[in-house]
Amino acid sequence: MTTRPAALVFDAYGTLLDVHSVIALCDELWPGKGAQLSALWRTKQLEHTWLRSLMGRYEDFAHVTEAALRYACAALALPYDDAKRSRLMRAYLHLATFPEVKDALARLRGLELAILSNGAPAMLQDLVTNAGLAAAIPHVLSVDEVGIYKPSPRVYQLAVDRLGVPAKAIGFVSSNGWDAAGAKAFGFRTFWVNRAEAPVDPLGAAPDHVIGSLADLPAIVSPRA
Repeated sequence: MTTRPAALVFDAYGTLLDVHSVIALCDELWPGKGAQLSALWRTKQLEHTWLRSLMGRYEDFAHVTEAALRYACAALALPYDDAKRSRLMRAYLHLATFPEVKDALARLRGLELAILSNGAPAMLQDLVTNAGLAAAIPHVLSVDEVGIYKPSPRVYQLAVDRLGVPAKAIGFVSSNGWDAAGAKAFGFRTFWVNRAEAPVDPLGAAPDHVIGSLADLPAIVSPRA
């Protein structure tokens, strides 16, 4: 890396926080179905954000997340009621961080750090506080401000506007390949956390760096002490 970014902006869900840390509760509620339910829930959650953006029918991420859960339970023929919904939606406010996250953030001191997420503001406030990330990442930006989901350029523009830093000086970190592509197309320097060792999507916006975990990020960015 030839230049050091002025700021690093992180995706939250799937990058800092493990969306599949709800599997244990899913298994408690529907034994043997936890991994399958979590995977379909996440898939439909993302699909609904893209479809709502394309249709111009924005609803916040809490609504989208609950609707995706209802769909996943119906598709898998799992009995679903308000008590189960409430427990799972609460669990989504207590997602676990990936094991390397807090150490990596500590090693990035000296850089301006922010989160830019699909999450609704109230969800993100609880999530960041419960995960113990508030002190390390002072800026938390939600797509709710612009009423459309990633990878709309309007979302990435939020980071430019709020941080007062040009796009080319911002490093964007995401474990979601489609998000990294959207950020790269917008003009950010991108770091794709490719934990699954997946191929790069052929979207004409390949990430600048592909890393296996956030533990690899500080050495690449090389912040000053």
